[in-house]
Amino acid sequence: MNRLSGEKSPYLLQHADNPVDWYPWGEEAFAKARSEGKPLFLSIGYATCHWCHVMEHESFEDVETARVLNSSFVAVKVDREERPDVDRLYMAAANGAGWGGGWPLNLFLTPDLKPFYGGTYFPPEARWGRPSFVEVLGHVARTWSEQRAEVEADAGRLAEAVAAHAAESGERAKPEAGWPAALTASLAQGYDEAHGGFGSAPKFPMPVNLRFLLDEAGRTGDKRALELAAGALRAMGRGGVYDQVGGGFYRYSVDEAWRVPHFEKMLYDNAQLIVVLLQAYQGTRDAEFSRLARETLDYCLRDLARPEGGFYSAEDADSVPYGAPASSRPSEGAFYLWKASEVVQALGPDAALFSYRFGVEDAGNAPEDPHGEFSGANILHGAHSVEEAAARFKLTRAQARRTLEAARKTLLERRGARPRPLRDEKVLTSWNGLMLSALAKAASVLEDPRALASAEKTARFLRQSLFDAKTGRLKHRWASGEAAVDGLAEDYAFLAQGLIDLYEASFDPAWLEWALELTAGLEARHSDGKGGYFQSPSDGGKDLLARFSDDHDNVEPSAASVAAMNLLRLSQLAERPDLYKKALTVLERHGGVLRDSPRALPMMMAAVGRSLEKPRQVVVAGALSDPAAREMLRLVHARLRPPLSLLAVEPGPMRERLVKLNPLVRGMGPVKGKPTAYVCVNFSCELPTSDLETVRRLLDGDKEAR
Repeated sequence: MNRLSGEKSPYLLQHADNPVDWYPWGEEAFAKARSEGKPLFLSIGYATCHWCHVMEHESFEDVETARVLNSSFVAVKVDREERPDVDRLYMAAANGAGWGGGWPLNLFLTPDLKPFYGGTYFPPEARWGRPSFVEVLGHVARTWSEQRAEVEADAGRLAEAVAAHAAESGERAKPEAGWPAALTASLAQGYDEAHGGFGSAPKFPMPVNLRFLLDEAGRTGDKRALELAAGALRAMGRGGVYDQVGGGFYRYSVDEAWRVPHFEKMLYDNAQLIVVLLQAYQGTRDAEFSRLARETLDYCLRDLARPEGGFYSAEDADSVPYGAPASSRPSEGAFYLWKASEVVQALGPDAALFSYRFGVEDAGNAPEDPHGEFSGANILHGAHSVEEAAARFKLTRAQARRTLEAARKTLLERRGARPRPLRDEKVLTSWNGLMLSALAKAASVLEDPRALASAEKTARFLRQSLFDAKTGRLKHRWASGEAAVDGLAEDYAFLAQGLIDLYEASFDPAWLEWALELTAGLEARHSDGKGGYFQSPSDGGKDLLARFSDDHDNVEPSAASVAAMNLLRLSQLAERPDLYKKALTVLERHGGVLRDSPRALPMMMAAVGRSLEKPRQVVVAGALSDPAAREMLRLVHARLRPPLSLLAVEPGPMRERLVKLNPLVRGMGPVKGKPTAYVCVNFSCELPTSDLETVRRLLDGDKEAR
């Protein structure tokens, strides 16, 4: 056991039995490096990282390699998901120095934490043009011993360059009406017409792009934006990147056709994809999107939800093959792959229909790989539609669908008996905020009571376990009963977004109050005063060479993008013009990037679009248990439409609490005792109405007028 044995991070605990004398990131390791004059070896990864597992097995579990590492370095392990601020800093250094980026990220630092050499995966023997890890260790140790002054000088220059890069704020510019359309055109130009999605292999779902397109389709009625997003989602839903048996999406596809996935499942991907699938359903009324959203939600509730509330972070790609000894080497995809004989054994006479629908071949459809892990196995994908399968086997569509659904459930049960992949059981505030949005949207659009109950349970867990009500501060990570790591900008922004969405699903003003409190905390602790947000808090980051602003959307949106949208939404929900002004400051701060490199900030561009719109509000007054009130809310949630704020004024304590937040609703109530809708555009409200057809006409008329 080494010093990681006392940590809570599943990734760090994976390395607790290594012969490497690992330290967690912190002053104990830094002090040892300073006192002994040794460089630090910093290794960054995460619990479900395939190549992190490979390097651990090949090098960190090897006694001789550990001896070399321990003798010349102070070894430090970091979970990138637990400390994304540390990861971002050193990833920027690695990319800037030309060492390459990815995980595991392995860097050598001076005792004062300045990087001077590094790379990603180092093999145990020299191959693929890479030196062996032991060779790298020897070379770095000799260079440090013989040329320390030069090494420290180079490291100092690199650290200064990284700090300068972190301080860059870009050109300010006021948002212009043509910017969102320009981003749509740019995304359309990069769209893969043959396979759906954007770019070439490896292909990531990139929900931020899809969210922008769907927001834009609702805002402007742009049919091309809707087609691009819907086409990408249909392709992913047919592909092997979607778990056709258990629901949920894998992290990415290694090929351009979405056929061959990297089998990790991440909470942040699935949470965001539920939201965009529901938007696609609103925009198209295609039941395929609601099915994919429901199945992905089912996966999250079944396999990632904690019974006490909150969601775990991820599931690994690797697991021990079924029937192999428990000591066997884990294999990528082993839990998810099927041989034709297994399908026949499980499904009997229904196997032919299932195999035709999902591309099961006797010899396997998975590509050959160096380790033989996919040999003879099948990656399930939508090879043929339900209609094609029904026609081939002379069934009605309904008969085929029922048979296929029963087969799916049978295989899911059979699969459950296999050794499961590792589940990373830490709870991250930021990712749970994204999941809170997914649950709230599912509760609203699908009218799923499970989703609303889970959303409220998750919000309560986060408030009780990761929030200090006295100080208003969040923690980033919870694991094994311990909350740790000061909240990052994304924690405040993503959780506030989830709470706003939860308010518009439950209409409990308490969630709106907390969203406002978190937004104030983000401004107080992370704002750079110019419209940007540092990832680490103003009184934190003492162990960092520089504080970075979070200003690019990637597989997760940036805190700044989400904060801009939150500010716009809260300005209307809580009647706070000051928050609208802050939102414009954020957009102007990033204006140069939005104008010149719009694909860097698609989620913020969605906020630009909202900022250009006239304020729209729909207020439903009356008892929400009344079927007429529920139908009014259903009309709002049914379709994509221009952005609006949705409030509900119920009699009793909830009403008074909401009036304190938004005095404009004080005079709104039921007319003649019936649930009543107030539809307002640009601070001008139509006559209140209790007639559902009139509500529908007002909502659709506003959309058609655009």
